[in-house]
Amino acid sequence: MEAIENTITNGPFKDDWDSLAAFEVPAWYRKAKFGIFIHWGVYSVPAFRGEWYPRNMYIKDSEEYNHHIRTYGEHKQFGYKDFIPMFQAERFDAEEWAELFNRSGAKYVMHVAEHHDGFQMYKSDLSPFNAYAMGPGKDLLAEMKTAFEHKGLEFCVSSHRAEHWFFMSRGKQFDSDIVEPLTCGDFYWPAMPEPDHQDLAGSPPDQAFLDDWLLRCCELVDRYRPKIFYFDWWIQTTAFKPYLKKFAAYYYNRGVEWGYPVAINYKHDAYMFGTAVPDVERGQFAELKSYFWQTDTAVARNSWCYTPGNDYKSSLEVIQSLIDIVSKNGSLLLNIGPKADGTIPDEDREILLAIGDWLRINGESIYETTCWKTFGEGPTEVREGQFTDGSTTAFTSSDIRFTTKGQYLYATVMAYPEDGLVRIHALKEHSKHYHGLIRDIHILGFDEKPTWERDRDSLLIRTTTIQSIVPVVFKIELE
Repeated sequence: MEAIENTITNGPFKDDWDSLAAFEVPAWYRKAKFGIFIHWGVYSVPAFRGEWYPRNMYIKDSEEYNHHIRTYGEHKQFGYKDFIPMFQAERFDAEEWAELFNRSGAKYVMHVAEHHDGFQMYKSDLSPFNAYAMGPGKDLLAEMKTAFEHKGLEFCVSSHRAEHWFFMSRGKQFDSDIVEPLTCGDFYWPAMPEPDHQDLAGSPPDQAFLDDWLLRCCELVDRYRPKIFYFDWWIQTTAFKPYLKKFAAYYYNRGVEWGYPVAINYKHDAYMFGTAVPDVERGQFAELKSYFWQTDTAVARNSWCYTPGNDYKSSLEVIQSLIDIVSKNGSLLLNIGPKADGTIPDEDREILLAIGDWLRINGESIYETTCWKTFGEGPTEVREGQFTDGSTTAFTSSDIRFTTKGQYLYATVMAYPEDGLVRIHALKEHSKHYHGLIRDIHILGFDEKPTWERDRDSLLIRTTTIQSIVPVVFKIELE
C-alpha cells in the first residue's frame, strides 16, 4: 500500500476525479476496433450453464445445485475447490491461441485474470489459489502475454474480483465445504451475504477486502503491464469509489513510467465520465456517440465460458455487429470460451476465422477509421443498452453504415441486394451530410467497377455481378 501511495504522490495522476480527467484514450485503442475477450478458468471444468456455476451450485434447488449432487456428490464432500486439481490446461498452447487471434483480425486480447470465483489465472503472492501454484502449475497469463505480443497483439486483462465479496456465501446456508473461519487469502473468503445488486450505498465490503482487491489489481499491473484493464460490474458501489480512484492514478502513472498510455474499461458509471472508457455489456448504442466506447459480448448467447451445446451466434451476425459498433465510434470486444484442457471449441474457432476472412478484405473500412457525420441509415433499429443481444438484428439492403479515413468514405451495405442496386440517401445531391463532390467509387474485394449517379433522392450505385452473404463495402473517394 505504501508503494501505491508513493507512485500516486510522485506521478502526474492523482487519486481525484479532476486529475484523472486528464486521461486520454490511447491512439492505438481508437484505431484497433476489435479485440478478443477470454473467459477460461476452474468453472470450465464442470462447464454447466456458465461461469456462475460456483455461486449457483450452492443455491439449493437450482439447476446447478441438483446437477452437482447428481454428478459429483454432496457439497461437503466435493465442493467447488475440488475442481481445481481437475483444471489442468494440459492442451493449452499460447502460441496456437495467438495465431488464431491474429487470423481473426483482432488487435488486442483480454483474458479474465480473476473471475468471481476467486481463482487467479496467474502467479500471485497474495493467495495460493492460483494457476501457478495449483491446477495447471503454470503462469498462464505470462505465457499468453509473450505469445500474443509476439504476434503484435496488445495484451490486456480483466478483474471480476469485486463480486467475490458475496459470490460463495450461499454455501454457508447448509452443510457444505464453505465453513468458518475464513481468512484473507482463503479461496472462499469472505463469502459475505449477497446484497441487493442495485443498492449502491448499502452492504459495502470492509477495508480488509477492499485493500486486498486493490493489491490484487496493482499486482496484475506490475507483473503483466497490460494495455487495458477491464472491470466488471459492482465496483460502482460507494465503498469502492476511493479505491477506484487510487487504482486509476496508480495504473495511469505506471503507464507513464512504461512510456505508453493505458486505459481502464468500466460499466454503470463506476468511473467519472471522461476518466476511463465506458463499456456496454452484451449491448450497444443505437446512435453515434461523440466519445469512444466499447461493447463486450460473446460468440454464445447463453454463456461466457465453454459449455456443451452453447447457443452460438452466426459469424454474419458478429460481423454486422462489428460494423455497426465501429460506425458509432465504438470497439467490439468479442468473448470466446476455451475448454478446461485449453483447446478452443470448433464453433468459436470457425466464427473467429470467418471474421478474419471478412476483415482481410474489408479491414480498411474498420481499422484506423473514424466515425462520419452520421453513423448510417436504413429502417432497422438496433436495440440500445446492456443485455440486448439475445436476438439477431435482421439488417436489410437499405441499412448502410459509414466510416471515414482521409479522403475516403466507406459505405458498408449490411445485407447486399440481389438486384445489385444500392441507394445511399445521405449522399444525395445537396445532402445535409455531404454537399461536396464524389470522384470515384470502388468495391472492396471485387473486380467489378460499379456505375453510379446522384440525384436529389440518393446516390444510386449499380452492380451486375456482385453476390455476397456478408456485408459489402463501397470505398467512395471524395473531393
